[in-house]
Amino acid sequence: MSETRAALDRAHRHAAEFLDGLDDRPVGPTVSRAEIRARLGGELGGAGVAAVTVIDDLVEATRGGVMGSASGRFFAWVNGGALPAALAADWLVSAWDNNAGIHACGPAATVVEEVAGLWVKTLLRLPAEASFAFTTGCQMAHVTCLAAARHALLHRLGWDVEAEGLTGAPPIRVLATDQFHGSIERAVRFLGLGSRSLRPLTTDGDARLAPETLRAALAQSEAPTIVVLDAGDLNVGAVDPFCELIPIAKAAGAWVHVDGAFGLWARASPRYAPLVEGVERADSWATDAHKWLNTPNDCGVAVVRDAGAHKGAMSIRAAYLTAGGEARDPIDWTPDWTRRARAIPVYAAIRELGADGVAALVDRGCAMASALTLGLADMPGVELVAAPSLNQGLVRFLDPRPGAGEADHDAWTDRTLAAINAEGTAFFSATTWRGRRALRISVVNWRTCDEDVARTIAAVRTVLERGV
Repeated sequence: MSETRAALDRAHRHAAEFLDGLDDRPVGPTVSRAEIRARLGGELGGAGVAAVTVIDDLVEATRGGVMGSASGRFFAWVNGGALPAALAADWLVSAWDNNAGIHACGPAATVVEEVAGLWVKTLLRLPAEASFAFTTGCQMAHVTCLAAARHALLHRLGWDVEAEGLTGAPPIRVLATDQFHGSIERAVRFLGLGSRSLRPLTTDGDARLAPETLRAALAQSEAPTIVVLDAGDLNVGAVDPFCELIPIAKAAGAWVHVDGAFGLWARASPRYAPLVEGVERADSWATDAHKWLNTPNDCGVAVVRDAGAHKGAMSIRAAYLTAGGEARDPIDWTPDWTRRARAIPVYAAIRELGADGVAALVDRGCAMASALTLGLADMPGVELVAAPSLNQGLVRFLDPRPGAGEADHDAWTDRTLAAINAEGTAFFSATTWRGRRALRISVVNWRTCDEDVARTIAAVRTVLERGV
């Protein structure tokens, strides 16, 4: 057996053991950062180590420090698992090791990307003429989409931003709901627009932007404008009223971008699609495949209605590059140069599920989120902060001491969360919502089932009964 084959076989064994043990191990880490570092560190020797030994030692050194985010009881940060076909396809991507940036370097990878992009647009019911790109995640999907917006808005004013840069260019303002994700601010900074160009607009109590608020903000300036709307905000999964807001923005000449990191996948479900009705009228959309579609991490998707603006913002040519001719070169559509073939796991996930399976996955995630949120809120000392409209819910834990105030409830919520995560059955993350600390419940993992919800509720009840 070759050294490569032996290392792959050993990695397969360790991976299978890890996945098979998800139900039996704590979901959260059980060792400290210092301990992991101590196991991994030490002097770098001059001699190399056999590949199999490297794999075995790596697994042992990180034991207890690998988050069980693939578990059906991982409810933090809107992280999905990896479907069997998507995981296996991702292994093939690494084994094939083609550069998927240019058709000449990875012919099969780029053709798979064409098909996967078409399937994503079909599932999300976005315009057929729209272009697409597979990025590292929603962060770079936002950068891609907003670069296209910058190109288009300044081109209308006769400014070639790719050639001239931003010095002397008409300033662009960015209007976003006050619930915008931090990746929007980073995208604006990366593109040279500056964080001061980003103006948060106050949302209603349900975290949705009111039409009159947008209309008033647009009327305050004639500057070229990008409007960022939410298809599922990060805390409560709120969806902006696209049917009302997008026509208002378009009438003012604004480019409308939608942050749909997870919520855009509601379009794939006949049951939940009405919540995001009208989103197809936007100019660009960003989402993640590694959330609700359950591919491995490192997979975002950018979709842009104006393919010319998209390509104009991203395309590059160099003398040593071999253009694909009629073939699609992904380098024309993404910020990446050398890149892994991240569309292959997307293709595999969609092929495994089919359109009906994607819809069922969304429906199940929403049902599990509702059952878990309401199940926790039904316990004494637990307050329902936001019931799920999609797959996100919020609860908080009330300090039982007489006279406890809001600050006490905030601290008690954080202490209770830490105790729940330390117990190990499930893992959650916290957030601050409308000035109050809360436990955030997010369900997007294909493994999450009724048993996971029941086990989690029972574990939280045990933590509350023994006290924190």
